[in-house]
Amino acid sequence: MPSLEQLEKLLAVEPDDVFLNFALAMELSKQGRTDEACRQFRRVLDLDPRYPAAYFQWGKALIAAHRHAEARDVLAKGIETAQSAGDRHAAAEMQELLEAIPG
Repeated sequence: MPSLEQLEKLLAVEPDDVFLNFALAMELSKQGRTDEACRQFRRVLDLDPRYPAAYFQWGKALIAAHRHAEARDVLAKGIETAQSAGDRHAAAEMQELLEAIPG
């Protein structure tokens, strides 16, 4: 995977590339920069509201940060989106993650 710096350079050229924005969100999340990662996942979904991996990974980042209420909201929206797109696998993964949230 490209480094954070490489992703930022690529995004400077193609700021609306969904995959690059998602890769940046994942890298930020991996580095524990949850607030920035969450903003970036939101950016991905602004560009493509039907991108189920963004909902799933955003939910995971929020759970890791113990922001469980926000994670529930994100995952519920992701499940709804995946179901309406006919993506049963993504919906099931998000449902499983949602049910595993403590509290």
